[in-house]
Amino acid sequence: MARTTIRIPRLVIAGTGGDSGKTLVSLGLVHLLKKGGMRVSVFKKGPDYIDAAWLGLAGGVQMARNLDPYLMKTEKIMSAFTNSAQVTDMAIIEGNRGLCDGVTADGDYSTAFLASLLKTPVVLVLPVQKVTRTAAAVVAGLKQMEPGLDIAGIILNKVAGKRHEDVVKKAIESTSGIPVIGAIPKGRDNILPDRHLGLVTPGDLFEPMNAIERAAELVKAGLDIERLIEIASRAPRLAIDPDQPKNKKKQNNTLGQTKIGVFRDEAFCFYYPENLEQLESLGARLVFISPLAADSLPNDLSGLYIGGGFPEVHAERLAENKAMLSAVRSAAESGLPIYAECGGLMYLSETVVFDNKAIPMSGVFSIDTEVEKRPQGHGYVIALVQEENPFFPKGAILKGHEFHYSRVIDSDSHLKTVLNLKKGKGIGNGRDGLVRKNVMASYLHLHSSACPEWSQGILKAAALFKMGK
Repeated sequence: MARTTIRIPRLVIAGTGGDSGKTLVSLGLVHLLKKGGMRVSVFKKGPDYIDAAWLGLAGGVQMARNLDPYLMKTEKIMSAFTNSAQVTDMAIIEGNRGLCDGVTADGDYSTAFLASLLKTPVVLVLPVQKVTRTAAAVVAGLKQMEPGLDIAGIILNKVAGKRHEDVVKKAIESTSGIPVIGAIPKGRDNILPDRHLGLVTPGDLFEPMNAIERAAELVKAGLDIERLIEIASRAPRLAIDPDQPKNKKKQNNTLGQTKIGVFRDEAFCFYYPENLEQLESLGARLVFISPLAADSLPNDLSGLYIGGGFPEVHAERLAENKAMLSAVRSAAESGLPIYAECGGLMYLSETVVFDNKAIPMSGVFSIDTEVEKRPQGHGYVIALVQEENPFFPKGAILKGHEFHYSRVIDSDSHLKTVLNLKKGKGIGNGRDGLVRKNVMASYLHLHSSACPEWSQGILKAAALFKMGK
């Protein structure tokens, strides 16, 4: 197939580790560019939902696109990026963890790896509290470790004052040759509230745009925005299929259009845009339902998708909506295909124990879940589909991720699990994937780019249910 190249001004905002300030900088920069009249596409490296939601809000879209080299093949990353970015004036990609941190000690699938893949200049957010010349050693080390990477600028974070900034800037520029293009004062990087899974989601703040506005004020006051635009503009052209659609269109399919319910509100907000789009491309008509507000499921649903989120934070409100809990339980008993991830698993349990209080849920599965103070599973997952189930072919390998503070307790010995974990924690003992009738629930989050069987399986199960089989 003939290929052409396109110009996409773009930046990777990276850090030296978690909590380095890259989200603050990314949000502020995206918001300023948008206010200045630019169309900005936003991306998050890795599987993170929460940062992606914040970036989406700053960029004026529902959620940023995730680019994950571990889960997605190179061609999928390139098409996901160019498909969204080619219709905008600039693309901002927020990295995750430290610049060189990957799955292995060699840094496989790191932010540096993604930046190199997309041929994108990197701007590094560097916390410098209580250091001066040592900060220059960090930059020099990163430059030596990633010699082919275009580390185009440094943003100092947690700066104690003008003298501190001047000393660190001179040390970095004289030893590495990389320019310092801005600084954020100490104590000004905590405007984004957090909780056990990371940042609080935008939907759980009364006025989330206030936090983004404050981030934008810091970025405007401390950074050279024109210099950042100039760096982004020097990014090399990228190859693209000339007939690649700018907007995904629904494909013809033989399964027929089916109505799939999707729980989505403050309690359930962890969904990749590509997952929803893939279901629609195969003919699904998605109906978004709030289990906090709605008192019933639509009568003509052929399937239900319950993603992750923070059901524990909203557990008492979910429990108060007894009509919806009963509706989901009845739908499961009737054979409705229900696919649930992480928070969805918690909603399908008997109770959620949070802050030492047991709060009743739908009781589709005879389990209780309890939220602990430390993560019970965090990282990438590789699962073998070992048993029959409503959605996946036996023998399939599923690659995804998990991040949960809850664990399954007091499980019924008759519960059926269908996933054997080669990597990850799941519900324990190397197992995950609870199945009962046409319901499947696990701690595993899947991205449709890494698991094409997922969308096909949901649509097939829904079509069979619709036909009464």
